[in-house]
Amino acid sequence: KRMLFWVLVLLILCGFLWNYKGQLKIADITDKYIFITGCDSGFGNLAARTFDKKGFHVIAACLTESGSTALKAETSERLHTVLLDVTDAEHVKRTAQWVKNHVGEKGLWGLINNAGVLGVLAPTDWLTVEDYREPIEVNLFGLISVTLNMLPLVKKARGRVINVSSIGGRLAFVGGGYIPSKYAVEGFNDCLRRDMKAFGVHVSCIEPGLFKTELSDPVKTTEKKLAIWKHLSPDIKQQYGEDYIEKSLSKLKVNTTSFLNVDLSLVVECMDHALTSLFPKTRYAAGKDAKTFWIPLSHMPTVLQDFLLLKQKTKLANPKAV
Repeated sequence: KRMLFWVLVLLILCGFLWNYKGQLKIADITDKYIFITGCDSGFGNLAARTFDKKGFHVIAACLTESGSTALKAETSERLHTVLLDVTDAEHVKRTAQWVKNHVGEKGLWGLINNAGVLGVLAPTDWLTVEDYREPIEVNLFGLISVTLNMLPLVKKARGRVINVSSIGGRLAFVGGGYIPSKYAVEGFNDCLRRDMKAFGVHVSCIEPGLFKTELSDPVKTTEKKLAIWKHLSPDIKQQYGEDYIEKSLSKLKVNTTSFLNVDLSLVVECMDHALTSLFPKTRYAAGKDAKTFWIPLSHMPTVLQDFLLLKQKTKLANPKAV
């Protein structure tokens, strides 16, 4: 009994120290520069506004002129915006040179790779290679391109790289290019983290659950799925059934309503900790669904994953009609 008591005391002490360690912050942020991609809306936009208020020198990359203008209207003169298409290699290179000239010897304390697209979400046998291309180009190659070009500046500052992945980088729950792109981001993140350790650069990965953003707009998702359905062969339509789309959309609505997070600050808080903590975490799960369902499920046996995820899928009318 005495041994059990001391083990319990030790565990409580370790928990207290771990919590205290996570609360230790870097000394000064007012002289530090951070670069964030995908700032037109969603997580990136909120992050740019939040870190500007905190006192960081924020360089916010937007895809559109309208997004850039709106962001500048809501932030201080410290914040600078740049127009950037992360899939344009030359554009990324020129932007990195501009950032280098702007930050000077300070280097770049934080690089937040947030830009991403959803692409088409549909069963795999509905899709072509082209349907996979956009999310992989943006979410993976765009992220890698920005990272490689900005990395010398981050190394100079011995700073932080924060890659926004997804619970879709841990569990494959829907067909399309989004999931493969996020699985690859997780792999790139792990390689980068280990390679940068010797340089004093911390690399973190954020895995948000399902959040209410423009990326997950159900209207756009539905339109893309319907467009694919219209061009499917009669054989596939027979296998899935003419009412498959209607049933799957209504099931999607029910599942999304129960899982969807509306507070985007949950993700920005993870970014904040990864940027300002003396001991940033390797991975951050953001959202109640990520913490209580998706991430725990990703550690479960495959048979259990398949059972739970297949229960959420719409039944096919005639899968033997091949």
